[in-house]
Amino acid sequence: MEVHMIILTGVLVTVAVYLLLSRNMIRMILGTAVLSHAVHLLLITMGGAAGGNVPLLGESDGPYVDALPQALILTAIVISFATTAFLLVLAYRTYEETGTDDLSYLRRVRRE
Repeated sequence: MEVHMIILTGVLVTVAVYLLLSRNMIRMILGTAVLSHAVHLLLITMGGAAGGNVPLLGESDGPYVDALPQALILTAIVISFATTAFLLVLAYRTYEETGTDDLSYLRRVRRE
């Protein structure tokens, strides 16, 4: 199971890098969102979420899963959602002002 999750993480990182290398601002924002989800998936996989039981006393006697990585990743998901929303609003305002979302064109635009 963990091998599948690591392969999926690699695929997500590959897609994110492809999106980040484009000239389109929306694709770059989606690339950062996909990359953050890949990191979340990697941290959950390395935290061992699939290898133990619920950490409640009296439920089972086996090895327990540490709940701290899951709580930290939940916090990171909320932060990445807020960052993505902010970047989308920033891209929308840039498109309203300039009429394009091509970053190579935006580098040449000069304020008068």
